[in-house]
Amino acid sequence: MPWFVGHLGGHLMATLADPSVALSDGLASALERVAAIHPECDLANPGTPSATVAALRQRYGVLDYLVLADSPVVFEGASGDHTVITDLRVDEVLPDLRAEVERHETHTAGHREALQRLVLAQRQLRNTPDGYWVAGANPEAARHCVTGSAEIGNVRSAAVMSDGVSRLVTEYKTATWEQVFSTLRAEGPSGLIRSVRKTEATDPTGRRWPRYKSGDDATVAYCCW
Repeated sequence: MPWFVGHLGGHLMATLADPSVALSDGLASALERVAAIHPECDLANPGTPSATVAALRQRYGVLDYLVLADSPVVFEGASGDHTVITDLRVDEVLPDLRAEVERHETHTAGHREALQRLVLAQRQLRNTPDGYWVAGANPEAARHCVTGSAEIGNVRSAAVMSDGVSRLVTEYKTATWEQVFSTLRAEGPSGLIRSVRKTEATDPTGRRWPRYKSGDDATVAYCCW
């Protein structure tokens, strides 16, 4: 995963440096380039590394955004309102297996077994019309992104984050988007991530907030104008 994400990120930055390239086209090209680096691998294997993608690009007074899977882009409007761009199709598949995972506390044998069953089943649906889409070896995934643009004059600030951070609002419900952006302004991304970890530390086994693991990847990029 670190190899895949590192190379995909680098190639995505390169392809999107040209403002005439649409974000989805840039992602498709980046996926093709990364796959071409290791053709000796079985890239059709369901276990091939994959990742969510969230991107924001400033272009001629416009902010273009792209979201693939559940890492959101959040805009703070000039009037203090918040708009969340996300892709939650993964939450719609295999509800019974997801519920089984959430019945167990983390770090238990039952949780590990249920999670393994869910992951194996998800792999069969990943990047298929009947499932959900993430960035993997198949550039077709780029055609299933959520994309759009916002006038930069209507945006005070924006945050691009992994779902390991957004769950502070969406799942834990211990903060509002207004509070999230207030923390970002005062303490930056590291301060917001500390808030996430502090919240998770109060429920290490997932009794209050059932989840796949005690703490997920937490990444934030914060932009303000």
